[in-house]
Amino acid sequence: TPRLFLLGLLIASLSPIALAQYPGWQQEVDYTMDITVDAPTHRYSGVMDVTYINHSPDALDRIPFHLFFNAFQPGSMMDVRSRNIADPDRRVGDRILGLPEDEQGWIQVNAARVGKTEVEFEANGTIGWLTLPKTLAPGKKTKIHLEWDAQVPRQVRRSGWMNAQGVEFSMTQWYPKICEYDHHGWHTNPYIGREFHGVWGHFDVTISMDAAYMIGGTGTLENPEECGHGYGDGPTPSEGMIDWHFVAADVHDFAWAADPDFVHDVLDMEDGPTLHFIYQADTAYGAW
Repeated sequence: TPRLFLLGLLIASLSPIALAQYPGWQQEVDYTMDITVDAPTHRYSGVMDVTYINHSPDALDRIPFHLFFNAFQPGSMMDVRSRNIADPDRRVGDRILGLPEDEQGWIQVNAARVGKTEVEFEANGTIGWLTLPKTLAPGKKTKIHLEWDAQVPRQVRRSGWMNAQGVEFSMTQWYPKICEYDHHGWHTNPYIGREFHGVWGHFDVTISMDAAYMIGGTGTLENPEECGHGYGDGPTPSEGMIDWHFVAADVHDFAWAADPDFVHDVLDMEDGPTLHFIYQADTAYGAW
């Protein structure tokens, strides 16, 4: 068709430039996280061990992290921008300015180590810089340990608690996430409502949460029998906390959602994979 023909011409004309600019390498990261959620307060604590592999030709002396939830508090760059630009996002407007303290979002890193050495972690808005005790040379890797506390913001957009459909926890952009580094350098743009590309790698995430909640997350649930809620054949615990253990390989982010009213359906495809559907049933917020 004419459209495909024009698209083909465009790709053909850009390909030599794109190939010439592509660096031929990309960074790599492995996250192992243990998260404990206090559902009534919408707060959680996290412990994270990160292995960061420097495939670039450059020596690195600092590593920056995105702290996305810090955008959801009065006076943040996202708040000020959304109240002053000529064409604000109507979904945000002045909503952040009006959030009470228990509905604001924040991430606070309380401890940082590289190997066994305590290091400085300096947060400024939605970016935090970790200073390495020694330069990370090309081809080398480093192991970082972070401990943090956070509060999930009341839903403003994309992530937060209690969205328009009644899902209590929509957890995207929720943990200290290493910024991308490529041939342009570090991508440390402050979070003002736009997405960022991330470092590809592996995630091993355990989320401890009240047994009433069902969780769906990126990757594969490793302990379905312990979780119940229609996973495996095991019963659902009636009280206490459940540890949900997810593993995801070759992805650049980890997202999850949780709600006590989730419905879980399973479909075994003939000669194919088993599909899991997690969704809100008909509620006061309407049917999906």
